[in-house]
Amino acid sequence: MSLDQDVAAARQAVEGLEKACLMVTRHFGDTVDTRRLRVDVARLRDDLNLLCGAQARTTHEPFAAVYGDGDDDGMGGSGRIRR
Repeated sequence: MSLDQDVAAARQAVEGLEKACLMVTRHFGDTVDTRRLRVDVARLRDDLNLLCGAQARTTHEPFAAVYGDGDDDGMGGSGRIRR
């Protein structure tokens, strides 16, 4: 297989894992463990993008509603002061 085919197969596998984990996490609700699982899957996607370059994303983002901008504290974030 060529590099492009291998990358496409890896991306497809990560997407399948993401969908499967979403189905499992629905049974447990929003817990520390389900959040960690979502972060781990997102990290796989990010690592693959870093290694191989990001492609335009045309598929759905099942965890987009979960993350949103929730991790961006803006100017008033913890330990930050405005100068």
